[in-house]
Amino acid sequence: MHGLTNARLADKPAWAELADQVHDFLGRDWICAHHAHVDYRELSRHLPKWQPAGVIDTLRLAKATYTALPSYTLDALIKQVKPDLSDAPRVGRHRAAFDAYATAQLLLAMADRYESWEQLITAAVPPSLPGAPEPETAPTLW
Repeated sequence: MHGLTNARLADKPAWAELADQVHDFLGRDWICAHHAHVDYRELSRHLPKWQPAGVIDTLRLAKATYTALPSYTLDALIKQVKPDLSDAPRVGRHRAAFDAYATAQLLLAMADRYESWEQLITAAVPPSLPGAPEPETAPTLW
């Protein structure tokens, strides 16, 4: 799918050479990804000291925003939402730069449907990931 082979990567820097730069670049900012569990899990595995402020999942957000779609793949959402991809990197689908750009455009389109940040993150942040709102607790006598 991605076309990466050992031969193609032979002259590229090893992860150990880039990890600190990636960690510094990500900082404590929010991240957004489609099916974010996968990206968060991999980033956390390779950057064990990294902790983002929060993780927005456009797959989860799409399911909350467009409740009747037959599919929530990135391709299906691009077809449904028709975001402006005219400035997207020309590398095409299934390439990180294009998919990240498309995901960002989908996030912007869906965010317009929410009145507040709290509503957006409630819909978009999986409970097990950073940034998820604390679940409301019912008041008790104790």
